[in-house]
Amino acid sequence: MSTRQRDPRPLPVTDDQVRRLIAGQFPQWAGLPVERFPSGGTVNAMFRLGDAMVVRLPLTAGGVGDVTTEREWLPRLAAALPTAVPEVLAAGEPGEGYPWPWSVYRWLPGENPGAGALSDPVRLAEDLAGFVSAMRGLGLPGAPRAHRGGPVATLDAATRAAIEALRGIPEEGVDCDAAAAVWARTLRAPGWTGPPVWLHADLMPGNLLVREGRLSAVIDFGCTGEGDPACDLFPAWNLLPAPARAVFREALGVDDATWVRGRGRTLSQALIALPHHRRTNPAMAANARHVIRAVLAEG
Repeated sequence: MSTRQRDPRPLPVTDDQVRRLIAGQFPQWAGLPVERFPSGGTVNAMFRLGDAMVVRLPLTAGGVGDVTTEREWLPRLAAALPTAVPEVLAAGEPGEGYPWPWSVYRWLPGENPGAGALSDPVRLAEDLAGFVSAMRGLGLPGAPRAHRGGPVATLDAATRAAIEALRGIPEEGVDCDAAAAVWARTLRAPGWTGPPVWLHADLMPGNLLVREGRLSAVIDFGCTGEGDPACDLFPAWNLLPAPARAVFREALGVDDATWVRGRGRTLSQALIALPHHRRTNPAMAANARHVIRAVLAEG
């Protein structure tokens, strides 16, 4: 589930349209049932294809690059990561009135974790740290630049604008002065001076799958690439309670400056998402509120 806000007018895609795309390009699967899978994502639509596959189609032109990124990198990432990732089974092309490339993936079982409803948050924190550590240790050459892996300062204008927007929405109850103070501390933190590291770069709860409380898969690698390691600390505040957050940090050995940047990046994403999604995407709005509360409680 991507949180990128690329186009306010997503393309409508119907079950019947997907059936026609499958029948025309992959006739071996033409008889399988097609049903839209509910998701809080705003960049891609997902449709179950039978019991073992899922079709993923961009809803905006800005999401088309995700398709090519995943086709190129997922096969290489899968062999090096401790957690299951999506497997591209077929590469679809435009057709039936649909204008962009799309893909068929193997279905990965599991459920999205919910902040405040984790059965074993410490074990999940350890699993997440293992995944992030494995990403950071990748030596794959030719990596793209991660979608949100650049300097924190590039987020400044949008973050300040979001804080001002939330001042005008008092019913959300956001302490905008406190949020502005956290953001100011983020900007003062030393930037990353080491080599860029591999990142997933969109570790939202909607992009994680768990089974029996353990991390079973990580999905949606459209943002992946190299950048500031702080970008993969999002789960510390968008999912984990404080004790598990500490386990996550210790397992990754995060220094103070990277922790401050990670917290600020996570807050920035939530501040920007909340006014944008508060009336249109309940899942994203709820997680944004959770992040704001968690970050401001930490101080």
